[in-house]
Amino acid sequence: MQSLSETGQKITDFWSENFVLTQHSVVVALITMVLSLIFSVAVTINFAFLSKQKQKILRLFLLVTMVSPPFVTSLAYITLFGRRGMITHDLLQLTINPYGPQGIILMQTLSFTSLNALVLIGLLKKIEPSMINSARSLGAKTDAIIKDVIFPLLRPGIVVVTLISFIRSLADFQTSTIIGGSFKMLASEGYFAVISFGDIHRAALINLTLAIPALIGFFLYIKYDRDISSVHHGTASGELGIPLSKKGFIFPITAVLSLLFYLALLLQYGSIIINAITVKNMGHFQLSWQPLIASKIYLNDTIFRTIIYSIIAGLLGSLISLFIIYYGQVRNSKWMRLIEMIGTFPYILPGTFFGLGYLYAFSKPPLAITGTTAIVVINVIFKQVAFATKAAKASVNQVHPIYFQTVHDLGGTVLNEWNDVFFPMTKQGFALTFLNGFISTMTTIGSIIFLVHPGQNLMTLVMFDVVQRGEYQVAAVIACMIILICVIMAGIVFLLIHLSERSKKHVSLSPRLN
Repeated sequence: MQSLSETGQKITDFWSENFVLTQHSVVVALITMVLSLIFSVAVTINFAFLSKQKQKILRLFLLVTMVSPPFVTSLAYITLFGRRGMITHDLLQLTINPYGPQGIILMQTLSFTSLNALVLIGLLKKIEPSMINSARSLGAKTDAIIKDVIFPLLRPGIVVVTLISFIRSLADFQTSTIIGGSFKMLASEGYFAVISFGDIHRAALINLTLAIPALIGFFLYIKYDRDISSVHHGTASGELGIPLSKKGFIFPITAVLSLLFYLALLLQYGSIIINAITVKNMGHFQLSWQPLIASKIYLNDTIFRTIIYSIIAGLLGSLISLFIIYYGQVRNSKWMRLIEMIGTFPYILPGTFFGLGYLYAFSKPPLAITGTTAIVVINVIFKQVAFATKAAKASVNQVHPIYFQTVHDLGGTVLNEWNDVFFPMTKQGFALTFLNGFISTMTTIGSIIFLVHPGQNLMTLVMFDVVQRGEYQVAAVIACMIILICVIMAGIVFLLIHLSERSKKHVSLSPRLN
């Protein structure tokens, strides 16, 4: 609103002047939403036909895509289908223009499908196997089980991922900036308004426009997210039980779509790895340290800074989320429940919207912290509160209220509840929320791109910069480093969780052995 008062421009005039940009953004978002929905539902349904071992492998593969920078698909797209791409130029001997809306739609679809599929697979694993077995006993065929049992239970999740895909597409400035070419969209124009022209007011108007459908989607998200949270139709183990028989009309369709999706992911990450460890000599790829050596000049102390910021954001974000859930769930504080709902805004609204908000809010005394480390860390902490509170709530829901009541009856304080019940019984949830915060910070860009000053760059910002310069091999090296760091941290966290569970079992069994 400050941008409107400073420029004196009516937002209706702004909309009329930028109608084409809005049209481009909405059309791309709608097509991306539909395509990502089709592929994510196909991957999810096909998941039910697979054995447990294959399910674990594919789920791990999908999880790896979650630790990648958000625009890694654009890098792979240029590498594979650019004017000098591995497929178009080297394999097919074609020189085509890869830039435009088709590239944006394809890469956003590929990027969004992984998260959507993981959300839906999480719901799928909650389905009680007895429901499917009962349908089988009544003579229901595979197609009927999917249409009458599985799909209705997935419907709230499908609505949520559809809304999120639409909103994420509208807010995605990285993909359109890298491979959009002359095709202009609101998100990319908002980015260029700040970076190229220093016009913060125009950028604020663009982000305000993007925030309107996001706010509408927010209230729909809250409604259907409650429907998802209120459904408890699964088992404690979270296993799907016996896979569905590979019969009927639906299985071959989902199998083909899933295969296309997984092949696209393999091509994407394969091309990035090849670019990171090879150089082209006389038309042939040769193993080389050159890409890694070339990346040193861009990274310097950036790797260490990014890891430190991510650890701080993960720890503080986890503590804040547990604090919110403790007072909201255990203490039944209405104010904390309101704060929990407001905490969803940073995930739903465009990241650049919050970046500009921080510029306006913290650029003048008494809170003039623009250009400092503090503003970046604060931003990334509150950007990941939405996911952190969800994970913390799931962990707290497993603690029976009688434990807190017992501490209260014995005269214990809030500190006793935290020390003796709350934190010991939610350590695994704390570890997972920390990991989510760490990965979110390692891969974020939208909310901090306007806040980081020269000399304070993070790895994703450096990668985004070198991609725009056309140094794709350096970008591939940085992408591999980000993925490797996130995977190592995930391994450490899960190892600590495993050791903690083993120690619990050892303690519980020791009295019996005596």
